[in-house]
Amino acid sequence: MTSDVAVAAPREAYVWTWLPDRAEPVVAGRLAPTPQGLQFNYGRSWLARDDKVPLYLPELPLEPGVLPLPTGLVMPGCLRDAAPDAWGRRVILNRVLGRAGHDADPAVLDELSYLLQSGSDRIGALDFQPSSSAYVPREGGGATLEELLQSAERVERGLPLTPALAQAIQHGNSIGGARPKAALDGDGRKWIAKFSASTDVQPVVKMEFIAMRLAALAGVDAAPVRLVQAGGKDVLLVERFDRVAQADGRWRRRALVSALTLLELDEMMAAYASYEELAEIVRHRFTRPRATLRELFARLVFNILCGNTDDHARNHAAFWDGARLSLTPAYDICPQVRTGQEATQAMKILGDNRFSRLMVCVDAASRFQLSEVQARSIIDGQLRMVRRHWRGVCDEARLGEAERNALWGRQFLNPFALQGYGEA
Repeated sequence: MTSDVAVAAPREAYVWTWLPDRAEPVVAGRLAPTPQGLQFNYGRSWLARDDKVPLYLPELPLEPGVLPLPTGLVMPGCLRDAAPDAWGRRVILNRVLGRAGHDADPAVLDELSYLLQSGSDRIGALDFQPSSSAYVPREGGGATLEELLQSAERVERGLPLTPALAQAIQHGNSIGGARPKAALDGDGRKWIAKFSASTDVQPVVKMEFIAMRLAALAGVDAAPVRLVQAGGKDVLLVERFDRVAQADGRWRRRALVSALTLLELDEMMAAYASYEELAEIVRHRFTRPRATLRELFARLVFNILCGNTDDHARNHAAFWDGARLSLTPAYDICPQVRTGQEATQAMKILGDNRFSRLMVCVDAASRFQLSEVQARSIIDGQLRMVRRHWRGVCDEARLGEAERNALWGRQFLNPFALQGYGEA
């Protein structure tokens, strides 16, 4: 259903960024609509800086004038990475349109509006402002987990938020993804709080906790997680890896880009994303390419072992320091609802083959600069660790026996994944 509410579209947005090792933002340039889409140009003050860095290469080189868009894109991918996704857009529509926002077509607001309406504590080291001279952060702050949960539930039900709840949820509406979530500060760390959705038919929050914990135990560099309760409901806390605490109490922001941007694709082209092509980029543009390729292969294997078929290119990312790339910790490893045996990964693995089978990984090993022996060693090690720690991690998640039985052999270690693979 569309909304007949007219919302004035902004004519421009100024892109602010945090330079490496700096705690205060500076304006980098301007994003504005053109016949080709939303195009960016660096400001003269930015280009005159001695410590300037490109926001991302090869997409936004340090050149004057309006920069061309990559083929097929309607805005620079590295800037789109900092925009709100489905959940954040629902929160913004709720705040702007009230009850009408529940059934509104997201297109009632344009992309610049979403950039300027979303919170400033977004993933990475970018923000968007209406001014090129005054930085005014749009943040919540001080909200309890219960208040954030209540805000998310009201948005899901299409109920307007009170001013206090709108301020609470503002703190995290620029975080990507489609599921309810918010940003949270606590214990001297920064977290992303992920809530259950009203449409969940399985304990999704617990499932993601289990997968993330097992991934770490199996040797994957996964973001730390905690499982807590608020309002009698499970909440997953994922520690943010794009923020670094400073000695003066402030936080340094780390720039990052998604694999979708690395591959020069957008959401409409995401089906073409490939582990094979991502591995090629790692070989040429990442620090420690051999170790990174091994880690990327390990993540692919674990996604298959835990039934996470939602491993699309926005669920992989890299830090960008202005010159080189390095892989971020793994995140959003969540087993997906599964009824049958056969399954496919969101990204292609080898050629057009995306079947969720370990033997496909073995066949693709050379693309990750691994021998078959090395690939099988990684796979066998993960299989051992998943079996060894399954019950203990399920105990941590307070997962009942019936729920464990429903996941084991269906999402986790599905026979289709093991088909044709002989363990050592």
